[in-house]
Amino acid sequence: MRLQVFENNPNPKHIDTAVQVLKKGGLIIYPTDTVYALGCDALNHVALSRLAKIKNSKREKSPVSLICSSIRQIGEYTGQLDTVVFRSLKSHLPGPFTFILPVIQKLPKSLGKRSSIGLRIPDHPITLALVEALGNPLASASLHDDDRIIDYTTDPDTIDAQWNDRVDLFLDSGYGNNLPSTVIDMCFDDIKITRQGAGNFKG
Repeated sequence: MRLQVFENNPNPKHIDTAVQVLKKGGLIIYPTDTVYALGCDALNHVALSRLAKIKNSKREKSPVSLICSSIRQIGEYTGQLDTVVFRSLKSHLPGPFTFILPVIQKLPKSLGKRSSIGLRIPDHPITLALVEALGNPLASASLHDDDRIIDYTTDPDTIDAQWNDRVDLFLDSGYGNNLPSTVIDMCFDDIKITRQGAGNFKG
C-alpha cells in the first residue's frame, strides 16, 4: 500500500493507518529529515526479525537505530544522561543526527542484546507524528538503493517499484534527500563522529 502524505500537514488518518500496520508487525517505508527509512515497531519481535532479514543481518546485530519522540524517551533506554550528553542532545535534536549511546537500561527482548544503540529524533513532522501516535520508538534503518553507485533512493516511484512486495506500507512525501544522518559516538569520553552526513555537529 502506498499513501501520499504531505510533509508539513500529515493527514491523521494516514498516520493512524501506519500505526495500525506497525502494531500488527508490519514494515513501513517513511520519510525522515535525511533519507527515506525502513521502520517497524521496536517492541515487536516478529517485525524486528523481518527487518533484520531484509538488512541481511542477525537481529541482535542489525544496523538499526531507535527513532524516539523526545529526549525523555531516549533516557528510558540509556538511563540517566550526564550533563555533557544531555546538553549535546538538547542542542542538536530534533535534527539530522544519530547519537550512539551506551545501553544502561534493559532493552526490550525484541531488540536483542546490545551494549550500545543509535538514537534519533528526526526533525520531520511525519516521523514525529508516527512515533508519538505509536507510543514507543520505531526501529529504523536507512533505505539503501540496490544500485552500487547510488547510496540512497530519492524517487518515490522507484522506491515503490523496488519495495512494494517487501513492505506493508509506503508513506510517500515526495522526493527524499540523499544524505544520511551524521553519526556521533558518545559511548566514551572521546566523542567521535563516525559518519559525516547531513547536519553540522557542534560538540
